[in-house]
Amino acid sequence: MKVAFVTDTGTGMSSEQWKQEGIYCLPLQIECDGISYDELETMNYHQFIQNLHQKKIMKTSLPKLGHIEDCFQAIKDQGYDTVFCVPICRGLSGAMDAMEMMARQVGLEFIGIDCYVTAVLQATCIRLAKQLYDKGVSMDIIVAKLQAIIETGDTILIFEDLQHMRRGGRLTPAAALLGGLLRIKPVLHLNISTQGKVDVMAKPRTLSKAQSVVIERLKARTTIHEDTVFLAHVDAQKNAEAFAKKIETEIEGVHVHVIDLVSAVGVHTGLGCLALQVFDTKA
Repeated sequence: MKVAFVTDTGTGMSSEQWKQEGIYCLPLQIECDGISYDELETMNYHQFIQNLHQKKIMKTSLPKLGHIEDCFQAIKDQGYDTVFCVPICRGLSGAMDAMEMMARQVGLEFIGIDCYVTAVLQATCIRLAKQLYDKGVSMDIIVAKLQAIIETGDTILIFEDLQHMRRGGRLTPAAALLGGLLRIKPVLHLNISTQGKVDVMAKPRTLSKAQSVVIERLKARTTIHEDTVFLAHVDAQKNAEAFAKKIETEIEGVHVHVIDLVSAVGVHTGLGCLALQVFDTKA
């Protein structure tokens, strides 16, 4: 078995960045003004943020089927017989199903891992899978290791409002109903228990209470490792840094990495969203 490892830009990293690690990456699509752009390639992050500030309507979609087919055919032509794919989760995108369909079409065996989220956990899974494979670890053990990590994953989002998420259709019905409520700071989450769909976690009325809900959720975890707590934001650096400091003050030994929220997710959350992601690589 000769395996090629494939992900997408839901990781927050471009195709060129992943190429340096020997991993194939397909760009998710962002549509704006009737034009479809490749995430992080023909639309960079700065342009994405500018579009949000200009209140342009954007939509996202899975990588173009032609891109997937061309990538997989090139993989096959290089002598690979199997693709190991960790795309953005099924609850948010049809990328996994498209990759499986195209793999079968070009004659490749397909191994797909649903991480039930995206962003850093997705990136960690595909990177670790290749590292273990390169060390000669069996595929069964690799899959089991990734599944154990995924089960510890939790992604929690604090919104300014839910209008972007309602338009995108990525909410569960219960979460969508919150869009009609006033004077709340909705706290939503996604993980394996929500099957990668964004669902309601809490309905506090102030940002301070919303942040406290997130901190209590963190405190309830049995383990928190220093290098696996991330706070992503959509053009809200100061708010993110202040919240990260609050978390570090209240939970001893935790370091929070502040990063940009991936644009394919930020399209749906809108400006000001804070998204905390935590998982356990020692699972």
